[in-house]
Amino acid sequence: MRCWKFFILTMAVAFVIGHAHGEEKTEQPEAIIFIIGDQHSAYDRTAQLIATIDQIRSAHPALPSAILLDGDTFEYGNVVARRSSGAVEFAMFAAFAQRAPTVLNLGNHEPEFYDLAETVRRVEATGVKVVTNIVDHATGRPFAPASVKIALGKSSVSIIGVTTDHLATYRAAVRPSLDLSNPVIWAKQNFPVLFDSNSLPVVLSHAGLNADREMIPLVPDGTLFAGAHDHLRFVHPIGRGAYFHSGSWNEFLTVAWLKRNAAGLPSWSVEQVQIPVEGPADVKLTDFIRETRDKYLTAEDTVVVGHSPAAKSPPEAARWVTRLLAVSSGTDAAFVGNTTFGAGLPAGPIDRLQLDACVRFDGTIFTAEIDGARLQKLVADANQGVDVPFEKRQGEYLVASGPAMIDPTKHYRIATTDWGARNSQNYFGLPAIEWRELPGAKFKARVIERLNKNLE
Repeated sequence: MRCWKFFILTMAVAFVIGHAHGEEKTEQPEAIIFIIGDQHSAYDRTAQLIATIDQIRSAHPALPSAILLDGDTFEYGNVVARRSSGAVEFAMFAAFAQRAPTVLNLGNHEPEFYDLAETVRRVEATGVKVVTNIVDHATGRPFAPASVKIALGKSSVSIIGVTTDHLATYRAAVRPSLDLSNPVIWAKQNFPVLFDSNSLPVVLSHAGLNADREMIPLVPDGTLFAGAHDHLRFVHPIGRGAYFHSGSWNEFLTVAWLKRNAAGLPSWSVEQVQIPVEGPADVKLTDFIRETRDKYLTAEDTVVVGHSPAAKSPPEAARWVTRLLAVSSGTDAAFVGNTTFGAGLPAGPIDRLQLDACVRFDGTIFTAEIDGARLQKLVADANQGVDVPFEKRQGEYLVASGPAMIDPTKHYRIATTDWGARNSQNYFGLPAIEWRELPGAKFKARVIERLNKNLE
């Protein structure tokens, strides 16, 4: 009962937030689109996501709906997903397609278990349509159309897919097969051709916020523009349309309501609904996830590697783990790229599977010395949450743990992972920081060491 009350309260709060566009109260929705991205094989909420969509559709049985997936449905680091070659995800695709027209925009994590051509074939076999601007290097042709039209009640919707050209974020084995386009250049060349004045415009971008900023001026008013890849969550109005990111790890679902203003022009009202782990769940998918876990998990996967003094949401877990890195490396502050992190952490024992879901990537540790003034700025720009003003957002960001008081005249030692050090200019700016590799344990080993000391 408490789960249902929590769900209803969440919906009520989200509904109020979603009406920040200032549309007239008399406007009634004529259709619903559900959007989510960066799911990353988050099985703790997959069946709950299906149930949430079912609940909203049941509350509005007269409204046509569609489901849009904005890339990175798979996660190689999830051993169950890897050993089963994404069996749960393909079951999820089929469940979506049985409920409403469903479209997947390919992200950089779609070819986790098969090459991209085979991935597309298997996804479309579930009834889900695929869009992408990724080209097959061998044939010179796209792996799937860049756009697709679907019916949404009395309206037609044109959905365009675009993704990141950062080759290093794709699985190494598939990189030679991919021809990637700069998303902004591609959009300038293709948006004018792909947008249809007789259809409602929808963009699914897995290119990241910084690229999206340059693409937003290229879309017509009234566009529903979904972003992903950076693991951000926010809603930003753009005229009669909206630009938004839905977060990651199935924690939130974006619900877009199609309405008409007094002049009959289409507009979008966007809200974001939290998916509670303990909330209602689709029974069929719940059973399948349990069976798949039982089949592919080993004792090694479920061995306890540490303890958490309290349950932590994904942002809380990321900041806590970053603090553990600072302590274990003996530095004044630590910084880790936000997409290194995934799920949150439970209270009490943490097993290997849960740690790997929270800390997605391992690597060596690097340290450096910087002045306090620079440290102040880095800390101020880090830990970007849902309330950060749009103009101050910067796409992928640093999760930071630093001193409460920073003297700008002093020098401080900081730590980061090898990914942060290799991409130092992107994360830390200029002038270049002189990073030095820290001998000894890697990132996850240091985190596990501190987990076993019950550090809060």
